[in-house]
Amino acid sequence: MSFGGPQWPQEPQQPYGQQPQQPGQQQYGQQQYGQQHGNQFGPGVPPGPQGPGGQPSPFPGTPEGGTPDWGALADASAAGRRRKRWLVIGGGVLAALVVGAVVATAVVNSNKGDNAGKNGTVTPTGSAAPSDSPTPGPTFSSVAPPPPPNPKDYISDGKKDKAPLSAEGLFPGKKLTMSGRAYKKGATSSTADCASVTQGGLGAVLKKNGCDRVIRATYVKDGVAITVGVAVFPTEAAALKAKNQASGGIAPLAGAGVKDFCRATVCLRRANSIGRYAYFTQAGFTDGKKVTTSDKGVFQASDDLGTFAFNQIYARGKSQASAAAGAPKE
Repeated sequence: MSFGGPQWPQEPQQPYGQQPQQPGQQQYGQQQYGQQHGNQFGPGVPPGPQGPGGQPSPFPGTPEGGTPDWGALADASAAGRRRKRWLVIGGGVLAALVVGAVVATAVVNSNKGDNAGKNGTVTPTGSAAPSDSPTPGPTFSSVAPPPPPNPKDYISDGKKDKAPLSAEGLFPGKKLTMSGRAYKKGATSSTADCASVTQGGLGAVLKKNGCDRVIRATYVKDGVAITVGVAVFPTEAAALKAKNQASGGIAPLAGAGVKDFCRATVCLRRANSIGRYAYFTQAGFTDGKKVTTSDKGVFQASDDLGTFAFNQIYARGKSQASAAAGAPKE
């Protein structure tokens, strides 16, 4: 929407008295121009001033008589001259600022060049000058390091398994705890007469396979007593044969607060081996009651003591392997 004067068409109008209208051109007569203003400013508003022939006046503010308002034209001309003068002044100031910036930049660059020429390249204090020879890279041995010793190697061969072996070493302390279940330790024993601490046919099996020693310990919990016996053999193969050929069981060990158990009754017997060690358990009730398959407490106690014996034997191998890895090489 326009304010303060007539709205001119998009194309410029021909000056009065010059070329006639070409065919197909739009006629901008009084009726059309008046309709355009009526649409923009609302009905009842009269059209703006007009020139000869009903054309819109190219100078808004010209009286209807056709005589130009020379005072208005003079004011417009003076305003135009003032705008040109300010544009010229503003352009000169801007050019002066640009020239000053270019001169300042040239001076700074010149000072940098002079300083570099006088002082040369500055090397930071403490840093070495660049060397022409390349820095040697790290070297690596083409020989792979030997693998760490295997703990099982030390508990599988009597020639390597030289650590001290005793009942207190295998079954230390006064109790043991497995998965939150605490067992009180009773009596312990160690003997080279392997068959003397067995029941049934186990003694003959141990002797046939070259048993060197049997170490026993008894634990008790909630009326269930368990004796675990560890038999030591020269080799892993001998221990494995003793486990597979086992019959009868390890003799229960009473004492140290644990009375006789598994005498003339049914108890749970098990056998297993690791390395050159075979271990056997016998578990039953301290009151002489027979063990059945529904007595989960007896089976759990047998599992716990078997796991404890396995862990203690493996820890023995691990300790000797660690010592061998830290020993100085000859």
